Amino acid sequence: MNKKLLVLSLAAILGLAACGSDGDNGANGNNGTDGNDGSNGTDGKDWSSVNEWYIDGQRRVTKAAGFSVNNEAGAAKNIILFVGDGMGVSTVTAARILEGQLKGETGEENSLSFETLPHLGLAKTYNVDGQTPDSAGTMTAMVTGVKTDVGVLSQAEGVTRGNCASTTNQNLVTSLELAAMAGLSTGVVSTARITHATPAATYAHSPERNWESDADLPAEAVTNGCRDIASQLLDFDFGSGINVVMGGGRRAFIPNTLTDAEGKNGKRLDGRNLTDEWTAKYTNSAYVEDRDSFLAINPATTDHALGLFNSSHMEYDYDRTIQGVTGEPSLAEMTAKSIDILKKNDKGFVLIVEAGRIDHAHHAGNAARALYDTIALSEAVRIAMEKTSTKDTLLMVTADHSHVFTIAGYPTRGNPILGLVKGNDSSGLPGPTNATDNNGLPYTTVGYTNGRGYANLSTGGDERYGYPVETGRVDLNYVDTQSAGFHQEALVPLSSETHAGEDVGIFASGPGSHLIEGTVEQNHIFHVINHAANLVVKAEAAQ
Repeated sequence: MNKKLLVLSLAAILGLAACGSDGDNGANGNNGTDGNDGSNGTDGKDWSSVNEWYIDGQRRVTKAAGFSVNNEAGAAKNIILFVGDGMGVSTVTAARILEGQLKGETGEENSLSFETLPHLGLAKTYNVDGQTPDSAGTMTAMVTGVKTDVGVLSQAEGVTRGNCASTTNQNLVTSLELAAMAGLSTGVVSTARITHATPAATYAHSPERNWESDADLPAEAVTNGCRDIASQLLDFDFGSGINVVMGGGRRAFIPNTLTDAEGKNGKRLDGRNLTDEWTAKYTNSAYVEDRDSFLAINPATTDHALGLFNSSHMEYDYDRTIQGVTGEPSLAEMTAKSIDILKKNDKGFVLIVEAGRIDHAHHAGNAARALYDTIALSEAVRIAMEKTSTKDTLLMVTADHSHVFTIAGYPTRGNPILGLVKGNDSSGLPGPTNATDNNGLPYTTVGYTNGRGYANLSTGGDERYGYPVETGRVDLNYVDTQSAGFHQEALVPLSSETHAGEDVGIFASGPGSHLIEGTVEQNHIFHVINHAANLVVKAEAAQ
């Protein structure tokens, strides 16, 4: 077969709408005369030059071919690690589509900010003692380079969960501690309580993730000298201490005799007010509790900033208010402010940012809020990309684990991701009616393998826990499944939807990002960070 016939055959196999014969027949029925470029005849059509999918593919390959790698140890001055708690691959896909649809697009063609990063790998998330993991063990792997047990924070697998006496010689050094030792500035940001498992693993060491304040410590822990997580934040004495801490969880830092501006009491039984201790410990420091005060922080004159914007977790991004005592900054705003404070250090910085409430929305079976919080994470990453350079900043985006969140059915292109499934008819056009199950009931594109099941609430989110678990299918014909108060159906009824055990994505750019490739153990992330910033060598040299 000659080359012209080969191209013709390939075009026919692909079924491209723009393809035709090698050249349109001229008046005499023969192929047209070759053009100056030596390709198709004068009247011919080159399908590769007009098909949008082909052109887009070429463009992406050309762009990728231009990437260069920097494998020098210590080439990264700055490290930013974003963690979407519970942000499995299906969550990324659904959030991508929702964001696109919110912009008036069909959605599938959209990309979240971090999906444009050049390097991608998969992380195996299991804990030492768990096929499906929890956030304590997974975050420990990412910040120490060592996998450990479910529920354990930055201690090795030799500990027994919840047993203080077992922790002797089990503490692991975290990337935040190494960075501080090396003279870099450090920060940790979360929309969850700052004492919750994921952020806590960056600075605390505990055999039990739930020991958030001294009120949570059992007698055995007190007897054997274990400290609560909040107090460990104040005890962080490596280098100049942690420079930026922002999130929720105010209650673990103030005494139970103190009522905050929102009318909520603290939890501490020892009478300590750790927020006062923070400002007393550090010069040029600030403590804030609401967005207005947050916006007033001047990064140029602030070296240590503590922001605790809620008694417990911060609000879901969908519900967030911006003014008054209940006003909260967005994850993007906290990220931007943190970078502005940290970047003053000529030696660089390490910043760890968690979108913690993706996980909580999934546990409640509320896909809308999980996806909106994922979009909020994407915006925070976009801000970080704009404020830093790939020449000296390793930026990574990943998840600690996934959830049993699914995208199913055969919806037509552009079908609302939170809506009922409408498929295509036999001619490939969108059908006029909803797809139905064997019982004639319509169903949603997204759903959960387990959890509390269906609810159609006025608000939604954590409100779901005040209503009974719903079993079986529900007639959704007259239900607004795109409402934020809608909670998807679940196959297996449980008091709370669970994590899932599949691999999660790692997206990366900057020095050392090429080391994120293939399927790796989750603790690989720490070792990439260590290589890129040369943290261990710098920390040892500084001692």
